[in-house]
Amino acid sequence: MTDDRSLADADALRRLEAHYAGMPPAAAMDLRVRDWDGERLALAAPLSVHVNDKGCAFGGSLASLMTLAAWGLVTLQVEAAGLDADVFVADSELRYRAPLFADLVAEARLDEAASWSSFIATLRARGRARATVQATVPLPGGGVATQGRLRYAAILRTPALSG
Repeated sequence: MTDDRSLADADALRRLEAHYAGMPPAAAMDLRVRDWDGERLALAAPLSVHVNDKGCAFGGSLASLMTLAAWGLVTLQVEAAGLDADVFVADSELRYRAPLFADLVAEARLDEAASWSSFIATLRARGRARATVQATVPLPGGGVATQGRLRYAAILRTPALSG
């Protein structure tokens, strides 16, 4: 069963990366999926295409990578539940803690006060649901460069099948 899950995850990640590549702003970021464990999604991008005038990561790039990681996380969970939905960022609150002088890595996970099962149940029942995601960009030596709390809305494209 783990092999089936691994194959399904690999296919889902290929679709996710293809989706990112199809969005010109995301494609320009040269991002890639770094890690996916079913609960946490990490995206990476090279500093060389995100450097600002001070030699560190551009704040807009940090925000964009965190937004895309959180969006990807919600999208993967919706797809894993067998649903077809549009996922939109509803709002976000970001804090820039320290400059990042290394490649960018954004990690996203569901807020600890929420559950995927509740989110999916609401999406099935109402055709729409909201999820709050915590995202961080860690510093290479420990600590956090940027952190955020992002809220996403998912709206079913097709009605959920009962069952």
